[in-house]
Amino acid sequence: MTLDYKLYLKELLEVALEKKASDFHISVGKPPVIRVSRKLIALEKESIFTENDTRELAFALMSLEQREKFFKDKQIDFSYNFDEEARFRVNVFMQKGYVSVVFRLIPSKIRTINELNLPETLLKFCNLSQGFVLVTGPASHGKSTTLAAIINQINNTYAKHIITIEDPVEYLFEQNKCIVSQRELYKDTMSFSGALRATLREDPDVIMVGEMRDKETIETAITAAETGHLVFATLHTNSAAQTLYRILDSFPGDQQNQVKSQLSKSLAGIISQRLVPRVNGGVVPACEILFNNDAVANLIRQSKVFEIPTVIETSYDQDMVSLNRSLAELVRTGVVHIETAMNYSTNPSELVKLI
Repeated sequence: MTLDYKLYLKELLEVALEKKASDFHISVGKPPVIRVSRKLIALEKESIFTENDTRELAFALMSLEQREKFFKDKQIDFSYNFDEEARFRVNVFMQKGYVSVVFRLIPSKIRTINELNLPETLLKFCNLSQGFVLVTGPASHGKSTTLAAIINQINNTYAKHIITIEDPVEYLFEQNKCIVSQRELYKDTMSFSGALRATLREDPDVIMVGEMRDKETIETAITAAETGHLVFATLHTNSAAQTLYRILDSFPGDQQNQVKSQLSKSLAGIISQRLVPRVNGGVVPACEILFNNDAVANLIRQSKVFEIPTVIETSYDQDMVSLNRSLAELVRTGVVHIETAMNYSTNPSELVKLI
């Protein structure tokens, strides 16, 4: 097809916004595909994309510098502002020699913890002066959105300096009581670990790392939390225990005892979440919540991380919540079907007992 690709892209994104899509896919051999309430839906009335279409649509999004980086790396992440209507995180990548594009909608309004139906106990993390807080879960399950709600709660409550390190910058924070410095990878800094080390000379109170990708970043984040800062970060893990294993496994054996000691002291808590389909459409978060206490710290030091799920389950009076207990509550209140909850549970038989 012969098209004004910028105009066609504008039309497609308007359709995606109208249908309240969370994601929008452009790939060769398919019409445009959107994701609504976690389900992929093809826009069958639109034409099927050719190799030239996907390439030209991708290039319509990118600056010359971004194109050069894409040609070099065969993939690129960046943010895209759409006519002041919306903001998207964009990933352009190669597959089978063809260009593909995925858009993720970033809402312009940062919703609160309550508006996201997240547990109010997460406000405890906003009130800390120091410590290491991790927001975890599978890809596309709302980690960035939860983190933005927590950071914005701090922004609206305390006079602090918040520094974020992101790839790309997603939610844009309007400075309220806080100074908020948002640094984007490759635009404002060349690496997560380098930017994180530099923050210690930039008078921060709160540091947010979009993603901990390597040992150096993890090591610096733990050190920053140890030295009196409140540090938030994300990891693609499925539970609090798995998160701790992932962190410890990032270090060689001769460093692990030191890291266990540091982590046992600096860890404030872990939020592990899933976005679960609602009975009446849309999604709702189910969260496992771990707060560090003497029992958790001892298990970390003694390499008994496998016992942490038991601590979570028996510490309900300390606002800890297991994923199954969160799912069970959603079933009991009629928000989620039991079959759906079973699909998201890591221990379905235990979930049935709780319900």
